Amino acid sequence: MRPTVEPDPGNAGAGSGQRPRLRHPEGAFLMSDTDSIPRALTIAGSDSGGGAGIQADLKTFAAFGVYGASAVTAVTAQNTLAVGDWLAMPSDLVVGQIDAVLSDIGATAVKTGMLANAGVVSAVAVTLRRHDAAPLVVDPVIVSSSGARLLNNDGVAALVRELLPLAAVVTPNLAEAEALTGVSIRSWDDAKDAGRQLVEMGARSAVITGGHFDDAANATDLYFDGESFRDFTAVRIDTANTHGTGCTFSAAIAAGLAKGMKLADAIALAKSYVTLAMQHAYPVGGGAGPLHHFYRYWQPAGPRYRPGVAPR
Repeated sequence: MRPTVEPDPGNAGAGSGQRPRLRHPEGAFLMSDTDSIPRALTIAGSDSGGGAGIQADLKTFAAFGVYGASAVTAVTAQNTLAVGDWLAMPSDLVVGQIDAVLSDIGATAVKTGMLANAGVVSAVAVTLRRHDAAPLVVDPVIVSSSGARLLNNDGVAALVRELLPLAAVVTPNLAEAEALTGVSIRSWDDAKDAGRQLVEMGARSAVITGGHFDDAANATDLYFDGESFRDFTAVRIDTANTHGTGCTFSAAIAAGLAKGMKLADAIALAKSYVTLAMQHAYPVGGGAGPLHHFYRYWQPAGPRYRPGVAPR
């Protein structure tokens, strides 16, 4: 099925049992109780180019009206062209960041992105269990869009063994789904097999994102909740600005869950948000540019900016 485009992600979940909000005369929303403010924690790598990783996650949380906190697992030197270098944070420092956030600010949803190595994966899993943090969205970042390896085989094994059993949903692209399951995905039935295996590995559900499926007209994500499959389809956007789509998608799901949305609804909203953020993206750098996370709030102007049209 094709999700309905949600025009106001910042107000998503207003009818999902949360306390009512009051509108400020100038248009801003005021929460009736600060304890009800949704909060999300991202545990991921830093992107110096600002298009993916921690930076994309925090932008997405803000666009959804969710307070965002972060635990940095690695620092990367990258831009729109490539990941030039990166350095993993010590596991103890990653744990310290998570402890600092969850012991004070708390989180109504957590997501993981780049985890760098097996030691960080294990430390994150142990810490999240200790805090009983939930729900968890796992974006299994293994290889960057430019081809840089960001998690080795030991790290992948640790992710499968220790982190997937904590996940409310895991959100791999095709290559990541193949790396996690060993399934060679050449057809829709193969993708379904991979989705089943991800749930058998311990994740409560899985979304295999469809940006790399061979379909010129549409981009379809495959969702498996452990019992049945569901398709989320949107028109494929003809754009070079796709940097950070996986990070943004998983962060948008986490934001929806942080606001009390049901998982399927959060996925539908995340699909719409990523599609619109790509459609309204503007040229940045000389390679794969970032999405426009705040398309609802401002738009650039000029002859180079044509929403939904690939730069020539």
